[in-house]
Amino acid sequence: MDVKRINLALQGGGAHGAFAWGVLDRLLDEPGIEIRGISGTSAGALNGAALAAGLSCGPGRRGREAARQNLAYIWSQVGQVSDNSVVRWLHSMFPAPRAWQRLTELFSPVAWLGSLTRVFSPYDSGPFYTNPLAAILREMPHPRLGREEGPAFFVTATNVRTGLVRVFGGAEVTVDSILASACLPELFRAVEIDDPLTGGREAYWDGGYSGNPALFPLYRPDLPRDIVIVNINPMLRDAVPKTPAAIQDRVNEISFNAALLAELRAINFVKRLHAEDRLTGRPMKNVLLHAFMDEDLMNSLSASTKLIPNPGLLQRMHDAGVEAADRFLEDDAENLGERDSYDLSRLFGRR
Repeated sequence: MDVKRINLALQGGGAHGAFAWGVLDRLLDEPGIEIRGISGTSAGALNGAALAAGLSCGPGRRGREAARQNLAYIWSQVGQVSDNSVVRWLHSMFPAPRAWQRLTELFSPVAWLGSLTRVFSPYDSGPFYTNPLAAILREMPHPRLGREEGPAFFVTATNVRTGLVRVFGGAEVTVDSILASACLPELFRAVEIDDPLTGGREAYWDGGYSGNPALFPLYRPDLPRDIVIVNINPMLRDAVPKTPAAIQDRVNEISFNAALLAELRAINFVKRLHAEDRLTGRPMKNVLLHAFMDEDLMNSLSASTKLIPNPGLLQRMHDAGVEAADRFLEDDAENLGERDSYDLSRLFGRR
């Protein structure tokens, strides 16, 4: 069998990350696809951790089944955070009078979560603070993080002090580095990690601010040319947002796509140089780009649904991811190793 070797770039996007779960579920069922490198941010880092840890358990079906179990476990745990449990969790962080609690329980938390985070800080909870994602990661069925076996795995976070991207790889991939990648500062305290380069501790926020996800770690010479982006943040929206909520949603999407777009523009530039034969003798990798996406589905949702990981939404996203992977395998799998199937000219034109 002709095996196609690929790298995966997994975007973050809260509950919408279940779309990538569906994509990965389908790829793990495809023996002709071998995943050699993974770069993930935020929810993409959670998906990548489950995938990489599972695949490190062994070759063939053993590793694939372990990865599938990890993914199902993570999203089943995330799915238990219903509207009411989110309310209860927030009340544990921000105590309020009983009457206010009864009132807020009548509404979805998305309606007022933004207002709360402008008044309260994760640091207001004092010694009672916990990050609910930590236990989920530690209790995966196969929590083998930072192992040499399996695909190369990279996690993107943002250094709070410098604002620069920080990519964790190899043994640096721990529960803390994944929590750092998924650390929305309005909800979670910054994650502090020892930095061997500075000799001190650095604080990190969500990687989406600086790389969603970072592609450059996948340029390593020992990794395949093919980079497959699992895109869960819409690049294009035809309608101009006009309501306050819609405007804020689009600002969120644009900011969390900005770093990825910058890397795609750089790749597009290198491709033009290769096409014009202007890189002779220069070690610049001409990567091949592909994407799993469902633009219609993502355009039908708002950024607010990223905060509501109810089981119905997660299952819908998972099923859409499976369908997107099916379409790619049917229409574009033959391009792997040969040519791009992601048309950058759609984003940047042919200038």
